[in-house]
Amino acid sequence: MEISDMIRAVQGALNIQVDGRAGTETWGAIYASLVKPNIGGVPPEAAISRVDARSESNIVTLRPQVQGLARALVQKAAANGIVIKVLCGTRSYAEQDALYAKGRTAPGPRVTNARSGYSNHNFGIAFDIGVFSGGKFLSDSPKYKAVGVLGMELGLEWGGNWTSIVDQPHFQLRPAWAVKVPEREMLAELRDRLAKDVPVFV
Repeated sequence: MEISDMIRAVQGALNIQVDGRAGTETWGAIYASLVKPNIGGVPPEAAISRVDARSESNIVTLRPQVQGLARALVQKAAANGIVIKVLCGTRSYAEQDALYAKGRTAPGPRVTNARSGYSNHNFGIAFDIGVFSGGKFLSDSPKYKAVGVLGMELGLEWGGNWTSIVDQPHFQLRPAWAVKVPEREMLAELRDRLAKDVPVFV
């Protein structure tokens, strides 16, 4: 039996989203089942300790399903001797278009190839991190690859694995319905769900 099949079986038994990825929801549900149902009145996956203020200001903009994973990644990196901060969370369509305009119709270098509605940041499922050393931001470091591995262990998709545009600071959580869906189709469905106020992770 594959490990992903085991995880799916556990998730089904615990009545949580079945996606074969052992993220914070899965570990929280296991904890609740074996130890106690909640911590301080909230589910275990929502009780993950807060991180630094800068990261938190971006984490709270994310979907609840992603917030715990972002905090877990910061903590997991720290446990491995790597200091990271979450530098970007959810962006509005207007914020996305303003970024897209840079280097095109606005001053500055190009920073994104995605206009509004075509970035996972617009839907609360993606965040970007930065690696720091001695309080200094490192735009280029082999530590990004190490953090990428840690993120994938949590069940996150890592932009460092992309082939068209490699984006090592980028992490995202695909909804279960989009695990095997091409990016273009997922984004189209996300735009439709946002327009209709339909939950992203249902």
